[in-house]
Amino acid sequence: MGRLFGTDGVRGLANRDITAELALSLGSAAARVLTAQGEILGPRPRAVVGRDPRASGELLSGAVAAGLASAGVDVIDLGVLPTPALAYLVSELDTDLGVMISASHNAMPDNGIKFFQRGGLKLDDAVEDAVAAVLNEEWERPVGADVGRIRLDPGLAAVKYVKHLTESIGTTLEHRPLEGLRIALDCANGAASEVGPQALRDAGADVVVINASPDGRNINEKCGSTHPEQLQAVVVASEADFGVAFDGDADRCIAVSHTGEIVDGDQILGILASAMKDEGRLPDSTLVVTVMSNLGLILAMREAGISTVQTAVGDRYVLEEMRAKGYGLGGEQSGHIILADHATTGDGVLTALHLAARVKTAGRRLAELGADIRRLPQTLVNVQGVDKLRAGSDDGVKAAVVAAEERLGDTGRVLLRPSGTEPVVRVMVEAATQDQAEAEAEHLASAVRERLAL
Repeated sequence: MGRLFGTDGVRGLANRDITAELALSLGSAAARVLTAQGEILGPRPRAVVGRDPRASGELLSGAVAAGLASAGVDVIDLGVLPTPALAYLVSELDTDLGVMISASHNAMPDNGIKFFQRGGLKLDDAVEDAVAAVLNEEWERPVGADVGRIRLDPGLAAVKYVKHLTESIGTTLEHRPLEGLRIALDCANGAASEVGPQALRDAGADVVVINASPDGRNINEKCGSTHPEQLQAVVVASEADFGVAFDGDADRCIAVSHTGEIVDGDQILGILASAMKDEGRLPDSTLVVTVMSNLGLILAMREAGISTVQTAVGDRYVLEEMRAKGYGLGGEQSGHIILADHATTGDGVLTALHLAARVKTAGRRLAELGADIRRLPQTLVNVQGVDKLRAGSDDGVKAAVVAAEERLGDTGRVLLRPSGTEPVVRVMVEAATQDQAEAEAEHLASAVRERLAL
């Protein structure tokens, strides 16, 4: 049996893989593990629980809250809020842990359960394994007055979060730094449908909003960061300076220039890294990215005097590297951007605000800023039905990789990555031209099919 926890929490088809019973058990198990790690912050443990708007979140958040309370934890139910808002509020409200019910950019039938420990940090692998290990163990349950209580937040937590976001770019009653900018915003009918537009408007922007009417079923449906076509059209039609699209839980965003061109996470990272370096706010002049970031970003940063450090895929691995070395900025091509001075996880609304601030202070179009980070053509092939465990050890596959790297030289790169959940090997190739990237990717994919066939 594989690990219960995946790259980002426990995720699957709601009410089949992710059931109320599992949510209840995970809530109590996490409470027992996390509150045993150190002194609690109050007379007894406290937790916050949030969710995105998908319908199954209602039953799952209730089950998680019940599990926490059954372990003697007092729970504040925050309702619908972005994942990064919950992470921030774990710390801001002095709670011992937090639980977010969300499947992020996945389709509505899915859902997931993400845990945050004290300080708003995602759990590392060892803690996740400890939670899984006690899931079905017998334990002594509190009774009477020792049972936890559950209360609903009246909306004040969302106000705190928005104020935190806008103050991060210097917003005050007298100073609204985004005045004069028109920004189109696609909220993916997700968790940022209220706080996203509010934050940008509070900072002074003229905001054109689409897909901000969640009904429990329409989250991520042909909209948001994974389907930016609507936003591209709206940016051009509304003559916006640029646009931003969130995913369902708003822990990521991508942007769209005034011409309708996509500005992805790599380009956003490059833009923000250059801005922070110019302002003396980029520790060690270093940007943290994952192995999936485009080589074009690495080369552009080198030209700008910025070093890059690469990690495994997943924003928690990016954050681990940032915290270990004191770096201030990191993220993923998908749009998970971590600004360490203001957040402990990827935050789409925070990223949108800082990107807008850079556009305003630089006096340049987003398209111009993005053009400084030229993306090399990239091809990804998912090779199915193979023994992924031998991807890094098979001599034939290794020889094919070496040969491809020799042909590409300094103008490209190769990455073979086993899937974490399927019998799949992902073959990624970047090259000077799209034709070359596709040819090399297919050549390597053929070698993987032949050598690693089950």
